[in-house]
Amino acid sequence: MAPASAIWAALTSSAALDQWCAAGAKIDPRQGGSFRANVDRVTEFEAHIDVFIPQRRMRLIHLLSPELPATESTLVDDFVLDASSDATIVRLLGSGVPADSDWDAIYMRRRTGWERAMARLKVHVERGAARKASS
Repeated sequence: MAPASAIWAALTSSAALDQWCAAGAKIDPRQGGSFRANVDRVTEFEAHIDVFIPQRRMRLIHLLSPELPATESTLVDDFVLDASSDATIVRLLGSGVPADSDWDAIYMRRRTGWERAMARLKVHVERGAARKASS
């Protein structure tokens, strides 16, 4: 288990993102900032951060990408942290993927990519917490 502050630091640091999310991931951690990563190992995406509440919530609004099929839909990834005295729950809510067969493989890559990244995030922050506890 790790505190919300450790998880938030891992979500909002380019150096930490590079370790658990995707090589070369970059973030400008603030409302109005940006996020860039290759979570699915195929498509690099860039997003605008429109909600930024430290240690609670960060919402990414994806920018249009020439690598993806055209759509009128807006892709969104919303990270929500729910901290209690003994644990922090991280929720990643994705929305806006069109119900179109052109997007089926993209959806599965994104879903699988984020699932794996979230597992790596858990290991990343728990190892950091274990190192602090043993110091």
